[in-house]
Amino acid sequence: MKPTHAIHTIDTGFLRPQFDAAYLIVENGHGAFVDCGTNHSLPRMLAALEAAGLQPADVDWLILTHVHLDHAGGAGELIAHLPNAKLVVHPRGARHMIDPSKLWAGASAVYGEAVMERDYGRLRPIPAERVVEATDGHVVDLAGRLLHCIDTPGHAKHHLTVHDTRANVCFTGDVFGLSYREFDTARGAFILPTTSPVQFDPDALHASINRLVALKPAAMYLTHFNRVDEIERLAGDLHEQIDAMVALAQAAHQQPDRHASLVASLTRLYTDRAAAHGWQGSHASLLELLGGDIELNAQGLAVWLHG
Repeated sequence: MKPTHAIHTIDTGFLRPQFDAAYLIVENGHGAFVDCGTNHSLPRMLAALEAAGLQPADVDWLILTHVHLDHAGGAGELIAHLPNAKLVVHPRGARHMIDPSKLWAGASAVYGEAVMERDYGRLRPIPAERVVEATDGHVVDLAGRLLHCIDTPGHAKHHLTVHDTRANVCFTGDVFGLSYREFDTARGAFILPTTSPVQFDPDALHASINRLVALKPAAMYLTHFNRVDEIERLAGDLHEQIDAMVALAQAAHQQPDRHASLVASLTRLYTDRAAAHGWQGSHASLLELLGGDIELNAQGLAVWLHG
């Protein structure tokens, strides 16, 4: 994709092509990364700098939307290669970047140690003096280009969104859902919410989405995956699905195998919505593309029910 407002999309290579994005914003010879993928993404991040005509020393900032490892797992390794950059992160996530041991342990409990080593690599601590905690309204100055950090919980309590006021676009991490390009049709982008396994809050997620829509951005840049517009329509789709997912979770609450019931009902929900969107892929293709997200959403809804 041709850069717009000097915004470069980087496919981090995590899991499959066009699944996990990071971004490089360039302004007057200075750069800021938004999210960074895993340790294995480092060569792609550095290659993106070279392609944009920058050196590692030209990067001022690495901004994390949140500290889930597909967004932030490679932060320590990347910062170690950027001599002048500081890390910008939500206050709730900062301690996990300085000492990632609990983050590693928590993720290992979900995915297993072997998967963690294979998919992410060991997490590298970041010196505390290089970490900036971004409270709601914090402004990152990229050579005069102002990047506003907005507290946007719902997917995670440590989630922020970056509003690039020059381009009038938002880098939304996971709070504005997932939109895989394989589901694009003549009707445009297809979108669905993501709960995360442990901190889903539907009311907060509704509010965060509304807060971003109120900015009237020209586009949203999602980590999964890339730029989408038609913001009002997509926001409406997200709101509808959040409510539908909550209703499915409540209906499954008393089922003997609640998790299996949730997986089945979520699969039907997304299958029906994809078909209504004009997507003509097979059921097997849908499961290949969304199976992991369905599993995580079922886990997140179950944790929310217990909350």
